[in-house]
Order: sequence, then structure tokens, then C-alpha cells
Amino acid sequence: MRILVIEDERKVASFIKRGLEEERYLVDTAADGELGLSMATAGGYDAIVLDVMLPKMDGFEVLSRLRTAGHATPVLMLTARGTTEDRVQGLDLGADDYLAKPFHFEELAARLRSILRRTTTEKTTKLSCGPLTLDLVSHFAYRDDQEIELTTKEYALLEYLMRNKERVLSRSLIMQHVWKHNFDPESNIIDVYIKRLRQKIEHPDRPQLVQSIRGVGYRMREPDADSALSNGVDDPNNGDVR
Repeated sequence: MRILVIEDERKVASFIKRGLEEERYLVDTAADGELGLSMATAGGYDAIVLDVMLPKMDGFEVLSRLRTAGHATPVLMLTARGTTEDRVQGLDLGADDYLAKPFHFEELAARLRSILRRTTTEKTTKLSCGPLTLDLVSHFAYRDDQEIELTTKEYALLEYLMRNKERVLSRSLIMQHVWKHNFDPESNIIDVYIKRLRQKIEHPDRPQLVQSIRGVGYRMREPDADSALSNGVDDPNNGDVR
């Protein structure tokens, strides 16, 4: 999951970024409201952590412009002013949650998980697909109650697929949310990681969980023996990274 942190206090921004990266998020930062708004409107973020007191443009204005432009990205606002008026203003402008400074990182992480759950059909701290379970708090994956060892990137890829279960995801979308850089159509790094992930989460005698959609990308589906391979579904790409 990709998070944008808009915070002008360098130490606070670094503290949040480091903590979120340890929670296996991809994190970008902006030190003023104008840059933050530009990055946020460019899209590609799953959530935004937005400070109220910012140079060039305050957090309220950033949020107002985002919502006016139709951007529904979840926003967690931060403020050193914990007044009721500030909280009401932020929530009325479209903030999803509010956290007063100083705060414990554990609470910020929990609030972030909470607003991210609201954007998915899964409303718990665990994602599931057939026999597969992903614990968003412990960051462990299980199949049939057996723990699966995943690298940081494999975890990020699996989380994105499971949060978007039953949705066809293009390679460019996956690259944007899991790798944080522009998609290179000549690279098959996504296909290689999908292959590695399949080897860990799937069983050769059971229906496929991650399907390849010809010419588009991938889709994670609940196992269904009668329709495991539908029209347009390819065999896995087994190539090497280019």
C-alpha cells in the first residue's frame, strides 16, 4: 500500500516514514501544502497523512481542494491544535480521521489501518481468500493455518491483490502501488514476483488463487472449481526479470 505523508516538520515526517516503512507501506513525503497537493492529485496513493499547519498552503486548504476535485483518497489529519473546532472543520471538509500531536506511532498505524479498511469489502484486520489469510497487524500470511514466509515485496504484492480481490489489476496499477516507480513495459518483474508468490500460496492440486488475464494483468479470485479458468485467462508467465 502506498502512503503520502504531508508534514513540514522534518523529524516528525522522518519518524512517520520510518515507522510506516517498517509496517511494509511504500511512503512518499512532501514538506509543504502546494507540493503535497500536487503529489496527491497525481494519484496512486491509498491514503494520505496530512498535517494541518503547513507552509504555502495549510492542510485544510489541501483537503478542500482534493475533495472539490473529486479525489476520495482516505485522509488522516494531524494537528498540534487539538481543539474541537479544528477537528470539526477537518471532518466537515472530508477528513476520514483526526489525530492530535503528540501521538504514539502505534495509534497512527491503527487509525491508518482503520481508514484503509473502509475502502475495502474486508472490514477486519485480516484479509482472506479461500484457504489464504493475511494478518495486517502481525504481517504474517497463512494457508490452511500454516505460516508462509514472504519477503517484504511479496507481502506488499499479496496485500494489494487481496485488498482488490475479484478485480482485474493492470501491470501498471500493480507497479504503481507496490513498486512506487513508473511502469516499464519491457520489464517482466511483476510476472516474476507473481510466479514466486504462486509457488508459496498455491497448491498444484487446488484451484488457482491468482489468475493471469491475457493482455491486461492479474486477478485474485476465491477458488471455484467450476470456473477457475475463465475466458481470457492465461497460464502463468515464467520468464526472468528483464
